[in-house]
This record gives sequence, structure tokens and C-alpha cells, in this order.
Amino acid sequence: MSANLAAFLPAAAVRHPDRTALRLAELMLSYRQLDDGSARVAGLLRERGIQPGDRVALMLPNVPQFALAYYGALRLGAIVVPMNVLNKRREVAFALRDAGARLVFALDGLAEHAAAGAADAGAECLTIAFGAFEETLSQTEPLLELAPSAGDETAVLLYTSGTTGSPKGAELTHDNLRRNAEISRGLFDLGPGDVALGVLPLFHSFGQTCGLNAAMMAGTSLTLLPRFDPAQALHMLDEHSVTICLGVPTMYAAMLDRVGDERPWLGRLKVCISGGSAMPLAVLRGCEEVFGCPLLEGYGLSETSPVASFNHPGRPHKHGSIGTPLEGVELRVVDDADRDLAVGEVGEILIRGHNVMKGYWRQPEATAHTMRGGWLHTGDLAHVDDDGYYFIVDRLKDMIIRGGLNVYPREVEEILHEHPAVLEAAVVPVPHPLLGEDVGAAVVLRDGAQADAKELRFFVRDEIAAYKYPRQVWFVDSLPKGPTGKVLKREIRVPDEVIAATVGR
Repeated sequence: MSANLAAFLPAAAVRHPDRTALRLAELMLSYRQLDDGSARVAGLLRERGIQPGDRVALMLPNVPQFALAYYGALRLGAIVVPMNVLNKRREVAFALRDAGARLVFALDGLAEHAAAGAADAGAECLTIAFGAFEETLSQTEPLLELAPSAGDETAVLLYTSGTTGSPKGAELTHDNLRRNAEISRGLFDLGPGDVALGVLPLFHSFGQTCGLNAAMMAGTSLTLLPRFDPAQALHMLDEHSVTICLGVPTMYAAMLDRVGDERPWLGRLKVCISGGSAMPLAVLRGCEEVFGCPLLEGYGLSETSPVASFNHPGRPHKHGSIGTPLEGVELRVVDDADRDLAVGEVGEILIRGHNVMKGYWRQPEATAHTMRGGWLHTGDLAHVDDDGYYFIVDRLKDMIIRGGLNVYPREVEEILHEHPAVLEAAVVPVPHPLLGEDVGAAVVLRDGAQADAKELRFFVRDEIAAYKYPRQVWFVDSLPKGPTGKVLKREIRVPDEVIAATVGR
């Protein structure tokens, strides 16, 4: 049998032919239609000269056509290159050139930058319009035979966010993605009777593996929301009879802020899944109360397909922990010389296992550096307890060094989130003439709430060591976020008046 990631789809169509696979508002696509449509996309790509091993890019939001194109390209043996729908012309052209992509799918109405970037990169842009695309597929001969892809062949090129330098394409294999989706399906206890909330972007690894692939393997229905809106997501929990909710901390925080007294999902929601970034404890507790089910955190990166560890159902759940490694995955906490640290000591997490990428696309030096010693170096700081549970402290590069003392922003953010007026907070370094760096906090207040900077400074100061609390607090309307809702600290600008006040201290 082919190791092709899409190999499960024909079997799923036989088992659940008429069950809804994907739903977008009132538009529903059955498993039979998904299987047939993806085979026709494979045929369409073949007609356009795409061969196994060619790269096919997807610049599509959470619509059923994403899955048709994704599985269609895989069935042909092509490599899928998912891209953020918010990318501009320059970013599109870079990814298409770097991947050597021959074609990009884009949604009508959102295709301007995709088309321009494709023209710059010498690639074809195939625009998808609702109705017209389906009409084209109905006239296309389906490619029923799946490409005999090997498990270690690249299935998806997932470009990292590029916090330093240009983005890099993580090569995820058919085995990487299939095994991670199979494990996720088991962890979430997904089955044909479930409905999963698909608000995570499908062009991101979390949405692809834990949302799309895990759900489709299980015969679950995935209900899609092209752009996250907390009120709409809450409405879908009830209207679409959702049983599994997947999101990132900022999504859960936004839903908590909008929830009313009526909670019709109580008793139906089985579990909420969170990943992408650390979940503030106050948000976690609020979610478990409001949604009436456990909220389980996992951890991973694009380079790990993405899940590396998880709070396993049936085992003790430690608040604030990313749980224990997946079956077949190893985690270590090491110092800057890659020496293992004792229980409780903070160091960098290293990962090894079936989930770890093949490498960075055409970047052997970057691959060798990240994968030195046979372990993926994550850049994340954590410690492990006596029971083998891991706790993320922060990103290695986010750590603030104040006068030689380490301050982990997440610890400060946790306390800020406990203040009733605070909706979101991001702790970042502020330049200091004597200390090198001081601690600053950008804060978003809840609608109608009031608090001043002094109040928040003192609130945090009373809870942690004096060197850790933010000397500078400023208020913003919103925090910059990536496609999954993860806060992009590198884009937070410290106001000039804050820098001036710090320098003058």
C-alpha cells in the first residue's frame, strides 16, 4: 500500500460516503464528494503538466476547496506548499521561487497578491471561484490511482515564520504527517459521531494535522470558519453541534470575553484542545468552567508536524504543563552545551522522533545547525518535573536579561492575565542604559474595563520578585498576531515616550 498521506481518503469514502466531511455555513461536502473531488483535482493538475515531486502552492482560507486541492496534489504525488492568505506579492513570490512551485491555487477575491507573486516567480495562478471551480472539476477526468509515494518522501513544505532572516521551508514527509495525525486522532478521541470546530488556519501545521487530517482520518465532520471571529465561533459551537474545539490561547481568550449567560454546548463538548503558544492559567481555568469540559494543552512546532507532547486523556493533567512526549517521541532539556539538566532546571527543549522534519528545503547548513547531534533544537525554554511533565518557560530569544538576571516574559504575562481588566498582555524588553534591558508590558484592556499603568505595575509587583515586574506598562488597542493568533512580539513597538522614560530613570 502507498505511504501517500492521502491514501486514507478512498477508504474513508467507502466507510462514510454520505457523512459530512467539511462544512462551510450551509455548504456541506460529503466524504464521497471529497474523495471524488480530490481525484479530479489530481486529474486537473496532471492536465496542466504537474508531475510527481513538483511543488503546488495553496493560498486558500478555511474553505472546502483547500482540502480538495491539498489531497488532490498529494494524490498526484506533488508536494504541497501551504501559504498564508494574508501574504503580499513579495512574500508570495519569495515562497514560490524558493520552493520552485509551478502552480498556486488562490481564492477568487483574494487572488490579487497570489497572481502578482506568481507572475514574478514564473508560476501559474489558478483562481478558484465557488461554483465555477466545481463545474471545471465535473468536466475533468479523475485520477483514481494514488501516486506510490514513499513514507520518507516530502509531502508538504511548510514555511516557518522567519523570525530571523528569510522563512525556511520545513520538509514534512508522508510518514511525519500521517503518524502525527493518527496519534492526534487517538488523543482527541475523534470518531464519526464528532464535529470539530475548524477555526485554525488550514495553511498552518496545527490546523492541517490536528484539524483537517486527524478529522478526515476519523470520519469526523470539520466545520470551517474562514476568518476567526469569537462571536461566530461561539455561535457555531451550538448551531453546528460541535463536540471538539481546537484553538490557540488568543482564540479561547477572545471567546471567553464574548460568552454570555446561555451556554447550550454544556454536556456536548467533550474536550478543548490548545496549542501554538502557552495558555495563561487564568484563561485555561475560565475555559474549563465556561465550556464544561477539560482543556488539554499540547506542544510542538512546524518542524515537528506539529505535535511533540500532549496532556494525555486519562492521565493526571497538570495546569501550565505541555504534558509528556507522544509515543515514539523523545524530549530533553539541556544547557547551552547540550548537556542534560536536572529536574526543575531551565534549559532548551530538544526533540527526536517520527514527527521531526526531514530538514529545511535546500538549506543544508540551517538543517545541520538545527538538527545537530540528531536532535531538533527548538529554541524553547522549559523544565521537567519528577513525573516527566514538561513546562514551557519561554522562547530562548524572548527571555529578558535585566541586569544579569533572567526574566521569563510568560511568568509576568500569567500574572497580568489574572487582573480582571486585562484581556491580553505581552511582556517585552525595553532598552535600559544601566541594566541593558528592563521589563515592559503592552496591555489590551477588556471592553469597558479601566486600569492604569501604576495599578498594573503594583498588581504584578505584589506577586513576584522585585526585578521581574514591568517598570513600564502601556496600553494598545490590539497586539500583532500571526495567522493562528499567536502574538508576534517582534512586531511590538515600544513607544518613544516609554524608551525616553526608561533612559531618564
